[in-house]
This record gives sequence, structure tokens and C-alpha cells, in this order.
Amino acid sequence: MINVIKADQAEFDVRRGISEIFAEGFTQWLGFFSKDPKRIAAAFAHIFVLDQFYVALFKGQVVGMAACTDGTSLSVKLDKKELRKHLGFYRGTLAGIFLKKEFETTFVHPSPGVGSIEFVGTAAEFRGQGIASQLIRHILEHTPYEVYLIEEVADTNIPAMKLYYKLGFEEYKRRQIPIKRAKKIGINYLVSLRYSK
Repeated sequence: MINVIKADQAEFDVRRGISEIFAEGFTQWLGFFSKDPKRIAAAFAHIFVLDQFYVALFKGQVVGMAACTDGTSLSVKLDKKELRKHLGFYRGTLAGIFLKKEFETTFVHPSPGVGSIEFVGTAAEFRGQGIASQLIRHILEHTPYEVYLIEEVADTNIPAMKLYYKLGFEEYKRRQIPIKRAKKIGINYLVSLRYSK
């Protein structure tokens, strides 16, 4: 049986499980820094602000994760020293610079009643079993927001797009990736979605 809880309320340290799912799910984005998912997981284990995350647990294992913030709180915080320790000085420094802009962003104009769902991921061996659906439903039912945003889902992530549409999210924005980068990472657009209660 899957149990969804706040990450900071788990009876064990869930960072490793979260970081492994993160490394699997964001490999195409983080490939420049390392091709090794174990190294990526170790380098990014420190970044997760646990009181902003929910985890799906199965037999003491983290099998899914998602963050939900009010748009002003960060769900991840990068530490350049940790990144350099695992990725080397050059790549760790670059990760700290470039990913700060990508990861440590809040809403430009936060609104009361609007939540941001971020970093949704499922462990590879549990994909297709409804874990992400269960996590997102839990967030929708147990957080106080009237509107939820999911920013920048890759248009090529068909399973995620189908899931969000099935749960009632609707596309409200689409941003094209520069063509040279799009060919390199295999993504054409980043899609933003909205859900209203």
C-alpha cells in the first residue's frame, strides 16, 4: 500500500530516495554536469526543502515525490560547495550558476490562493502504477489553494501531460525552446498548466 506524507514528517531521511528519483527524472536536463545518475543524485541530495515536499512511500522506500509551494517559498536551495564536491569545481560551479535561475525561482507576481506544484517524479520501477496521480490528488486535497500551477513540463513528456490533463489541469502557456538546444535535449516546448478547484 502506498502512503503519501509530507517529506519532513517521514520516520527516516527521505533525501536519498528523493534525489534518486530526481536524478532519473531530470537526466536529460542535467546530462551536461554528469551522465552518471548516482553522481547526480549525490550532488543534488542537499537541495530539497523537505517541508515543501510530499513523498509516496512503499515498504520504507520513496517511490514518488512532488513539491507544493505558495509561489514565494523555495522548494529547492542549491549549495555551490556541495555541487563542487560531487561534480568537480568547474561543473559544480556552472551547476550552481545556471541551475539557480532554473530551480530557485518564485512567482513573479504571487497571488493568494495560488499554489505551485513542482518536481513531480516517480521511481522508474513504479512508473505507470498511479503513484504520481496519488501524490497530486493528495496535494489538491490537503493544501489550501484554489488554483494550482505546474510550470514548464516538456512537451515530449507524454505520460506526464496525459496525467495532468486526466486530473483536470489545462494548458495556459507554451514556451518554445531555442532550436539548437531543443535538438540537443529532444524537447520543443515547455508547457505550463493550471488547475482550479
